[in-house]
Amino acid sequence: MSATSETSKRSETPNADTGEHAVLIGLSAAIVSVLDERPRVLVVHRTGGADALPFGNFDPLSHRTLESGLRSWVEEQTRLQLGYVEQLYTFGDRGRHLIRPGEGPRVVSVGYLALTRFPLEAVPGVQWRDWYYFFPWEDWRDSMPPRIASVIAPRLNSFADTAPNSEVRQIRRDRIRLCFGRDGAGWDEEKILERYELLYEAGLVGEAQRDRGAHPVGGPIPQLGASMMFDHRRILATAMGRLRGKMKYRPVVFELMPAEFTLLELQRTVEAISGIRLHKQNFRRLVEAQGLVEGTGRMSRKTRGRPAEQFRFRKEVLRERPAPGVRVGAGRSGRAQS
Repeated sequence: MSATSETSKRSETPNADTGEHAVLIGLSAAIVSVLDERPRVLVVHRTGGADALPFGNFDPLSHRTLESGLRSWVEEQTRLQLGYVEQLYTFGDRGRHLIRPGEGPRVVSVGYLALTRFPLEAVPGVQWRDWYYFFPWEDWRDSMPPRIASVIAPRLNSFADTAPNSEVRQIRRDRIRLCFGRDGAGWDEEKILERYELLYEAGLVGEAQRDRGAHPVGGPIPQLGASMMFDHRRILATAMGRLRGKMKYRPVVFELMPAEFTLLELQRTVEAISGIRLHKQNFRRLVEAQGLVEGTGRMSRKTRGRPAEQFRFRKEVLRERPAPGVRVGAGRSGRAQS
C-alpha cells in the first residue's frame, strides 16, 4: 500500500477510543483544473477500489482553522499547494461512511472547492480525472449524451410509475422534467447535485446500490459514471454546480487560465466547465462588453491557424462592478445562449 493510501485510510478511520456519540470533522477537497479542454479533478486512487477526493480529519490541536487543516492534508497527500479555495457545504448524513451503530464516531465532512491553473504531475496514488468520468450525462458540448435517452430517461420514468401513490408519482415526474430537461423543459447546467440525488434515490448509481442495497427498477443497468468512496461523488457534484453557477457572476474562470490567453482558449475553458457549446462571436462580444479582459498586443502562435491576439484578465473589473462574470446559460437543446 502506498503512503498516500495509508494516509487516506487513516484519515477516515474512527478512533476506537472515541466516545460512542462523538463526532469527527472530516475535510474533503474537489480540486479542479482544465487541461486540453477537459475539466479535471484530483483524486486519490487505490487499485481495485473507488476513487476518492483528497480528505483528512480536522485536528483542533494542530490546525488553526478548517481551511488550514484542508491545505495541510492536501499538501501531505498530493504535494499540491492550493491557491483559490472556498467552502462548499457540510455533509453529515448518518451512514455516509458506512459505520454501523457502536463502531465509532459519526463523521461530518466539510467540502471545499479549490481551483488551480496547471494540473501538476500527480504523486503515486493520486491522479487527475476528467470530471465527466464520474458524470457522463453532464457533458452536452457535442449533443445531448445518448445515455440520457437510452438509459436514464426510461429508468427514471419507471421509477416515477412505481411510486406508492399519485401525488408522489407527480412529484417524481416533475423532478425528472426539471432535472433532465424533458418534455420541453430547458437543460439547466447548474442542477448537477439535483440530478445526482434523483439518480441516487432511484437506485441508478453505484453508491445507492452500495449504501442501501438499492435495486434499479427494471433490473441491472450499464454503469452511470464511476462511483466514488463514501459520499465523495455527492461532494464533487456540489463543487461542479457551485463552479458553474459562480462563473456567471464572479470571474473565477480566470483562476483556471494562464496569465495570458487567447479568447478561444478562454471560451473552450468556459465550455469545458459548463458542459455546453457557446457561439463564438456572441461569447467574444459578451466578454469584451463586460470589460473582463484586455489585449496585450502580443500574438499567440500555439495553434496551426492564424496567430491570435493574447489577452489577460482585467483586475480593475473587480472594483468597477459588484458581480463581473461570464453570464452564459443553456437553451432547450443544451446549446448556450450568450
